[in-house]
Amino acid sequence: MAPSADEPRDPCVDRSSDTRRAWVDDAVRKVVADANRSADTHLHAFPLPDDWGVDLYLKDESVHPTGSLKHRLARSLFLYGLANGWITEGTTIVEASSGSTAVSEAYFARLLGLDFITVVPRKTSPEKIALIERYGGTCHYVDVPIEMYAEAERLAAETGGHYMDQFTYAERATDWRGNNNIAESVFEQLAMERHPIPDWIVVGAGTGGTSATIGRYIRYRRHHTRLAVVDPENSAFFPGWVTDTPDYATGMPSRIEGIGRPRMEPSFVPSVIDLMIPVPDAASIAAMRHLNDVTGLCAGGSTGTNLWGVWHLIARMRAEGRRGSVVTLICDGGERYRHSYYDDAWVAAKGMDLAPFTEALERFLGTGVWAPPPGT
Repeated sequence: MAPSADEPRDPCVDRSSDTRRAWVDDAVRKVVADANRSADTHLHAFPLPDDWGVDLYLKDESVHPTGSLKHRLARSLFLYGLANGWITEGTTIVEASSGSTAVSEAYFARLLGLDFITVVPRKTSPEKIALIERYGGTCHYVDVPIEMYAEAERLAAETGGHYMDQFTYAERATDWRGNNNIAESVFEQLAMERHPIPDWIVVGAGTGGTSATIGRYIRYRRHHTRLAVVDPENSAFFPGWVTDTPDYATGMPSRIEGIGRPRMEPSFVPSVIDLMIPVPDAASIAAMRHLNDVTGLCAGGSTGTNLWGVWHLIARMRAEGRRGSVVTLICDGGERYRHSYYDDAWVAAKGMDLAPFTEALERFLGTGVWAPPPGT
């Protein structure tokens, strides 16, 4: 019954719900408990000649429960969505992804009992598709990667769900000041090494969230460390950074899954980056395979991109007579790419010749002479 004209009206609009709040509280507990069950990721030392005076460390993000660096991002995005009130009981989670983020988000969606739909390029590796589906996710394919964003927005609206939008929120969902982010972890693990503050940290950019977190942390902690970002062929990040063009776009997909984008993404923060290095795809794959040959560590293509940039920087340090350390990431495991980067027939079909890059890497580690193929 409506109140009479003489009765006072309550001007407040109460949207609280004890049941909804209890579900969100429990969801946050589950996500944080998952992190609490997980040990930190390993920091491997790569074998370099001792007289070089340079140490190389590989932060192995492939040991996360979902097998990639994107496990950190997915955890942060879910906590961000829960804390903002965007994710509640029954919310369908929608994402646009080249694969690894979708694997990790499917894992967390299943943990919370939520439906998960991801928009992925049709050429995403079958191993990643299988993992997404193993965690209960549904894959929605697009033939043109640049169409992922709009299609994800459409699906979220159609289902009444929440579009996670990693490419917008990656740089803000993670606490860059610390709170066990990847940058804080690296510096803590280096504390007992002979060069505990690295000269360089080298990462790739997919959303730009990792480079934003590391770059901000370095400045916040006032370290002398510099941040280098490597970028594969067809990506918009390097030319956009060089020309200071925030809306730069190539409209072309990257062949190195997980990094490189057809447009400058909102989460990419150019101002925290000290150096960018463009890397040929053949160099990425050669470096990835070379890592496996030397150390037995089996990693994906984006790790190879990181390593090609690392060798450039170590060669520069040696030429300048500088001693110190360099850190990069093993972004995910190579088992996801058995039918692509580790398949000689696939590489040949893509018209890539790995031999000149492999020879350059072997020569460098064998003689200390850095002579990459012309134009790289």
